Amino acid sequence: MSTNIVVTEEPQPLRFREYKRWLRVTLYAILLLACQCSATLLGTLYFEKGGKSRWIASFVLSAGFPILLPLLFYSQKHVKSTKHPNNDPPKTKPKPSMICSFYLAFGLMMAAMNLLYTYGISYLPLSTFTLVCTSQLGFNAIFTFFINSQKFTALIFNSIVVLTLSIALIALNTESEDTKHHPKEKQIIGFFCALAASATFSLHHSLLQVYFKEVVKTETLSVVLNMNFYPMLIATFSGLVGLVVSGDWKKLQTEMKEFENGKVSYVMTLVWIAVTWQLAFVGMLGLIFEVSSLFSIVIGNMELSITPILAVMVFGDKIYGVKVIAFLLAIWGFLSYVYQHYLDDQKTKKNISNGPEVSKVEEEN
Repeated sequence: MSTNIVVTEEPQPLRFREYKRWLRVTLYAILLLACQCSATLLGTLYFEKGGKSRWIASFVLSAGFPILLPLLFYSQKHVKSTKHPNNDPPKTKPKPSMICSFYLAFGLMMAAMNLLYTYGISYLPLSTFTLVCTSQLGFNAIFTFFINSQKFTALIFNSIVVLTLSIALIALNTESEDTKHHPKEKQIIGFFCALAASATFSLHHSLLQVYFKEVVKTETLSVVLNMNFYPMLIATFSGLVGLVVSGDWKKLQTEMKEFENGKVSYVMTLVWIAVTWQLAFVGMLGLIFEVSSLFSIVIGNMELSITPILAVMVFGDKIYGVKVIAFLLAIWGFLSYVYQHYLDDQKTKKNISNGPEVSKVEEEN
């Protein structure tokens, strides 16, 4: 005698929810790319039109964090209203002191990243700066290998080699004809600051993955928002301390008067830098929540391929032969990285689909 348990087809509402999920993913990706490109262009505009304070520019990168407050309140209210609907016991949570130490560490890391980023974008043409920032992918591959146990594949290795060649070409041509305001020495400083900012960014995301998987062991909307809001608060406070200690706050009125487009334009430029960066972070957080931290990095790095083209259109950056080759190499490295991510995703789906779809219980008399 045998008894078969028949599994019915996937219900339509489940498929509809999946479509809605990927619609949200698409909207988050568009928000991330559009706002990240806009924020980078506005950051360059600030220095192009007469802005001089790196501390002010660094401060506004995180100062827009209050925009996240409505989402934060909503997420916490939603968690309270849906807490243990099935009377399941709560998961063991890490101690508040441990969580606060992570907030502090990530906040200080973010503050350092903001300052390095600001020095890079102030000393380099925008197209050169974004090409240097493509090193994020290479750094991310290295950090995920050592920290997140990500395997090195031929495509990942190819991506690292190609991106390294691209960065080397830029490093050897910092004296190119697109130099406008800064001598070669400052361009070299800008190059290494942009490189260090990229490394810090990749390390931040790798450690963020560890935090979600090993410390809090969840990626709920509330947890993801908390991990962005409180480090942003600490980074903003750190930038404010740097602004006061450096004395740059005293130059604010003078800088505002000397800004080429006027006082209103000066204020609006800084305000929109803060707003667009925070909206970009909302897109990034959405991708982390809906898919993964790694996926958010891959989508975010698409901006590095778009911005050099926008830099030529908006700021008239010159595209000479070496920069074109570096740009094409960066695109090649990026596509290799994305394709490897696609293969990993397909492999994961295949493993799931090959799992037990029908359970059979056989009894023989």
